[in-house]
Amino acid sequence: MKALNQLNNPEKGKLLHQLFPNEMPELIDFVQGMCETVKENEELNRSKWNNGLFTFDFWLALAGEVEQKIDKYGAKLHKSSNLFADQLFDGYLASFTIHCIVTYTAVRQHENGKFVKAVDLFFYP
Repeated sequence: MKALNQLNNPEKGKLLHQLFPNEMPELIDFVQGMCETVKENEELNRSKWNNGLFTFDFWLALAGEVEQKIDKYGAKLHKSSNLFADQLFDGYLASFTIHCIVTYTAVRQHENGKFVKAVDLFFYP
């Protein structure tokens, strides 16, 4: 196994899925909800956008692409760590997915504290 600082985003996503498969259905539902929220509140989100790394239009496109992948693969993402990592952590999509995962653990009280710690370990700088 690679050292943590040598793992790329798809490898971190795959490992998170492998370690916590029971967390995946709720997590993926949350990510899908975040995609919908970005689109539904487009005007408000656009007016408050202050991310210097991405334009809001690019962020909106990422949300749309993640949502399409969740719609396409559905429950298969719950079961396959390879599919989960390959589809949701590919390239710039990882930025949106990681944002959703970090938000998920920040706004929700989790029964599984180890899952929250793993997200902190893998995805917080």
